Amino acid sequence: MPSDRAATWPGALPTGHGPICGVDEVGRGPLAGPVLAAAVILPARGVPDGLADSKTIKRTERERLSAAILACADVGIGQASVEEIDAINILQATLLAMTRAVAALRQRPALALVDGNRPPALSCTVECIVKGDAKVPAIAAASIVAKVARDGIMARLAECHPAFGWERNAGYGTAEHRAALRAHGPTVHHRRSFAPVKELLKDRLSD
Repeated sequence: MPSDRAATWPGALPTGHGPICGVDEVGRGPLAGPVLAAAVILPARGVPDGLADSKTIKRTERERLSAAILACADVGIGQASVEEIDAINILQATLLAMTRAVAALRQRPALALVDGNRPPALSCTVECIVKGDAKVPAIAAASIVAKVARDGIMARLAECHPAFGWERNAGYGTAEHRAALRAHGPTVHHRRSFAPVKELLKDRLSD
């Protein structure tokens, strides 16, 4: 069930129950690139200070926090490709990326705290928490790791497709990105099921 209540789980259930992971995704809205999710089980001690919704943190601080999280926590990262997004839709691809992220953890969690209101199919108990990345440290940690990881992917893709500015816009539909899309057409990394790309392809076929 979705929940709006504030939560400060420390990273583990009471003794004998098993660990809790936080799960969040990044990249539902862009016109290009994969959707990516992270799952994080924080340690009982030594959690980095400053965990918060990744969207509220400056890039250099996100990168510092991501490195600190990776150094102290059990982290799983999963993604769904552009082809999967176009085949099964962005919502289902996002849930698939979350499932893959949890599966990539070293430990099997007893409970997954998932940002938002749509639960992925997991073998453990799932609790959805609306705006969980601002309430639950483990979800905030997942949001930071996912954001930094996906930004890195898009920066690497930008090296082969410099016109689109993906190192700056991460594949989102900025004016710069849309102008390049009109000028150069879509790449293999563009989501053809997304309206701006789909409409451009339709217009080109009708010319």
